[in-house]
Amino acid sequence: MTQHKPIKKAVFPVAGLGTRFLPATKAIPKELLPIVDRPLIQYAVDEAREAGIEQIIFVTGRGKTAIVEHFDIAYELESTMEERGKDMSVLDPTRATPGDIITVRQQVPLGLGHAIWCARAIVGDDPFAILLPDELMVGEPGCMKQMVEAYNEVGGNLISVLEVPQDEVSSYGVIAPGAEISDTLTEVTGLVEKPPVAEAPSNKIISGRYILQPEVMRTLETQGKGAGGEIQLTDAMARMIGNQPFHAVTFAGNRYDCGSKTGFVEATLALALEREDMGSEVRAIAERLLAK
Repeated sequence: MTQHKPIKKAVFPVAGLGTRFLPATKAIPKELLPIVDRPLIQYAVDEAREAGIEQIIFVTGRGKTAIVEHFDIAYELESTMEERGKDMSVLDPTRATPGDIITVRQQVPLGLGHAIWCARAIVGDDPFAILLPDELMVGEPGCMKQMVEAYNEVGGNLISVLEVPQDEVSSYGVIAPGAEISDTLTEVTGLVEKPPVAEAPSNKIISGRYILQPEVMRTLETQGKGAGGEIQLTDAMARMIGNQPFHAVTFAGNRYDCGSKTGFVEATLALALEREDMGSEVRAIAERLLAK
């Protein structure tokens, strides 16, 4: 098997204003809104760590310093908890190893492609992962670990995809599939953003996880504005297809669109129902509310 340069860096674009969730996000970054008792960003970082990611790169904006503080050591809190004999293990995932978290600023909101490009100096000449925290991916193993395992086989560039009903494809970015490498791995020959249902090349939608080669930064360097007047990552990836290997990994798990209010509520309910410490009680509450 060919040895591919390992994926040790991950970029998290977290500069968005979160206007869909106002007024909750007026003072709190949307990435810190909790799904049950863990912030949305924590799920994405834990997913990256499970996949062997060592360096976390947050692309932030004004008012987002609380995201970094979440992964810092809270001396006063931990001291108080220790004095009171509280279980400290609940904080373990929030403690980053010194030097593992790096932040860069996206001073102007010019799109996802621009946000990724802002991390170019840290990414350097290494392949890297991208995780969009709004997309909560729940599976065993996690989505990024499934992708890293596929990357170790084929190298190049990979995106995660999910199959949706054909009549829903016009709401998403869709891949044009090529050869099927396996049940979960497909060659990508093109990318189409929100195609009409009748013209969609497949029902496999892009779902917020990427492994890209560093050449994408050079592509973004000269990338003009696309849909919405923003620099689109999809456009840059489309330009790379044909020049480098490009594959899609069909994620075995569940996706929750936490960029929408209904998706956020669905994720909260779904994860609460799965928990041993509260699942039965939450189910009883839901059944009681639905009976009204």
